[in-house]
Amino acid sequence: MNLRAVVLAALVVCLTTGVALAANIDGKWTGEMQTPNGSRPVTFTFTSDGNTLNGTTTGRGGEVKITNGKIDGDKVSFDVVREFQGNTMTAHYTGTVSGSELKLKVQVGDREPRDLVLKKQ
Repeated sequence: MNLRAVVLAALVVCLTTGVALAANIDGKWTGEMQTPNGSRPVTFTFTSDGNTLNGTTTGRGGEVKITNGKIDGDKVSFDVVREFQGNTMTAHYTGTVSGSELKLKVQVGDREPRDLVLKKQ
């Protein structure tokens, strides 16, 4: 076997291992978001396609698709863009999946980030 074949085989193993180790995030996740006006329930439904994260969230404004979703091992990131009184607001989520728990940090503009813990249903 020549060096090129060995390198190619190693690359294939590395790439497929990364996908296999990706977080098991598919499904429905729920939690409570703490806000200045009290807590409110949040629900996310995720699907993954390799390292791409897709899904929706529901809230006071109804269902919204997530955008820019990424998966890197047990790390996830995505955005939720909402319209509110004629203004667009983007919430950027980053977090870690551990079994049936998803710990997220939510950043909206220059506001103080908030922590959010979701449980898989």
